[in-house]
Amino acid sequence: MTALLRDYKQENVEAIRRLAAEFGLTNVTVALGDAFDRASLSAIEPRPTIGIVSGLFELFPGNRGVLDSLRGLADAIQPGGYLIYTNQPWHPQVEFIARVLRNREGQPWIMRRRTTAEMDELVRVAEFEKMEMEVDEWGNVHRVNRASKWIERRPPC
Repeated sequence: MTALLRDYKQENVEAIRRLAAEFGLTNVTVALGDAFDRASLSAIEPRPTIGIVSGLFELFPGNRGVLDSLRGLADAIQPGGYLIYTNQPWHPQVEFIARVLRNREGQPWIMRRRTTAEMDELVRVAEFEKMEMEVDEWGNVHRVNRASKWIERRPPC
C-alpha cells in the first residue's frame, strides 16, 4: 500500500516529509498540490483506488471549489474505487473559531457548515454514490462518509 499526501504550502510538504522519514514510512509520497485544482487532481498517477478528504471542505464557503475538488478526485480515482470524506453540519465552537482564528488568506475563519443532504448532492454530481455514513457520539458534529466511484459515467440528469 502506498499513500500520496498533498498540500498547497511548501513548508507543510517539507514538514510532512520529515514526519514520514521520522516514522520510517517509505511508502508515503508527499507533493505540492492544490486540492481545488481539478486538472491537478485528475493527473495523479498512478490512479488511486481510495481518495480521502477530511476537514477541508468546511474551510471554504463556496460549493464551486468543493465540486471542482470532488470532480478532480472522481477523474483520478479508478472506477469502482472509493472516496472517504467528512462533513460538519454543526460545530459547537463555530462563533469562537470565526472570532479568533484566521484562514489561509488571513481572513476570519468562518466555517461553512454543509448539511448532509448538501454534501451528498455534491458527491453525487461528482459521480460518486454514497454508501454509508458514520456519525460521532454526539450525533451532530462530525460525519465520515464512504462513497464509491461510478464504474461507468452516467448521463446528466
